Amino acid sequence: MSVICVPYHLDERLPDFEAPIEADETITLLLPEAGHWRRMAVLYDTVADSVAKLAGEGDRPVVVSGDCTTSLAVVAGLQRAGISPSIVWFDAHGDVHTPQSTLSGYLGGMPLRLLVGANPEVIADLLGLEPVPERRVTLVDARDLDPPEAEYLAGAEIVRCQVADVDEPVLPDGPIYLHLDFDVIDGEELPGLLYPASGGPSRKKVLKAIRRVLDTGRVVAVGGACTWVPGRGTAALVEPIMTGL
Repeated sequence: MSVICVPYHLDERLPDFEAPIEADETITLLLPEAGHWRRMAVLYDTVADSVAKLAGEGDRPVVVSGDCTTSLAVVAGLQRAGISPSIVWFDAHGDVHTPQSTLSGYLGGMPLRLLVGANPEVIADLLGLEPVPERRVTLVDARDLDPPEAEYLAGAEIVRCQVADVDEPVLPDGPIYLHLDFDVIDGEELPGLLYPASGGPSRKKVLKAIRRVLDTGRVVAVGGACTWVPGRGTAALVEPIMTGL
């Protein structure tokens, strides 16, 4: 396992980024004066190359960053290494908005929808990212959905389950990209979350579910979305989850 740290929230550098695990490589770039997606594409192209190199050598890259959109780079990198991954996505939110459906305009609410092929012109085409079929995605928890997300998921082939139900029957076939937005954990347990959602599972229950995914022996990469404010001790609280990978 090799850890890549990408200390950004979208295209904004986070100088005080607190990672829950020690990094083997930290990626920072001077990004061009351009729109958000193009700036992110420049950053993610470099991240994808690092992921591809590690995966091609048989390593399991773990990428930690300040939001979920870095997942686009991880999946693109696996594909560059000749791996066609399925996705198991732990998140309190759906992250299945499109530029047309978003209510807030927040780009971090779109990555899973972009990964399954929506709006490829936004960033996927810039990364050479091929869509992951919906049937090869398991979305875990997603207890806080906007109405357009709920409507989309009701007709999609994406498998949905609760944290307690994560096990082989609901997991997709093939090599797995395991994505963890730590806000899947009940917001009362993690101080400082940017987008806390109440009523979620405990850290202990999330760790058990993650172990069941890892025990398949099919996890080829992990993404950790560290969506928290620095200085609140959140990174230390999730460190046991990351060190258990």
